[in-house]
Amino acid sequence: MNSGARPALAPRAGVVLDQAAAELFERTYREGMDLVGEASAYLDGAGRLEARRLSREAASDYAAESMRLTTRLMQVASWLLVQKSVRDGETPAEIAAEPRYRLGAHTPVRLSPRLPEALANLSRRVDRLFERVSRMDRQMYVEVEAPANPVASQLDRLRSAFAG
Repeated sequence: MNSGARPALAPRAGVVLDQAAAELFERTYREGMDLVGEASAYLDGAGRLEARRLSREAASDYAAESMRLTTRLMQVASWLLVQKSVRDGETPAEIAAEPRYRLGAHTPVRLSPRLPEALANLSRRVDRLFERVSRMDRQMYVEVEAPANPVASQLDRLRSAFAG
């Protein structure tokens, strides 16, 4: 981690802790963990059976989407677990702000029409959860610059002009 990340978070550490303790986080955490279990059960059970009945092309789409879904879901679950650790006082917010604990970028892709509806539905739900968690991540860790005070900046300009 670069040394600039920790000082930038210092004023926001309270925001991180407030967000991690919020009811929205708790609901999102439960939803994320439930979705991990649901995806695992589907991919190991009904999904596996559905995949066997697919054409070669559709099976290839199924394999690619299940990998993409699993990757996104594990990123979300990891992020949620780190935030829970911050909330529970086990991890300092400054550590959670390190890039290795942050949510990676997400590029939405168009789902293949050949996918079983259950997998497509699961994938859409994971995408929505990823986007929601990504917004939470930005709210918690991206430094928001305070808007410039236009009156103060005009006074500074006047002082400079008449200083002499």
